[in-house]
Amino acid sequence: MKVYYIFKIKEEFLSLYRDTPSMLYHILKSIYYLDQDNLEVGYNLFNQLIDTIDKITIDRELFIKMHQDYPYIKKNDIHIINNLYKNEVSRLQITHFFMKLELDQDNSSFYDFLYQKNKDYFICNFNITDFFFLEDYIHPKRLALDS
Repeated sequence: MKVYYIFKIKEEFLSLYRDTPSMLYHILKSIYYLDQDNLEVGYNLFNQLIDTIDKITIDRELFIKMHQDYPYIKKNDIHIINNLYKNEVSRLQITHFFMKLELDQDNSSFYDFLYQKNKDYFICNFNITDFFFLEDYIHPKRLALDS
């Protein structure tokens, strides 16, 4: 199972790290793996870098959208897509500071919904060193044109 964390990066840092997402990833990874003695420093750095997520609105809109279009359930605070036709099992949990996406495959139908909310979400997996801006994932042609 792959676990991705989704962050809403503050605008001033978004413009700074848009072309160097690896630097942003390494900052977030260092915060993720901080030891207990440095948690306050990590918390302060995290708050400077990350914008809060409107959990209530996204939760509600996601629930409404997914019920209409996907084989979907919501259990407790976790949105679950179990689409046998696409061989997809995805779980998304939304907090005010990040979203946690668990996948058994390489793609998730949640990405399309999230893209409509904010194309600049930064998505990363700290276990396998995978990271990208959602727009670059949804529209990879833009990356090829920029190269």
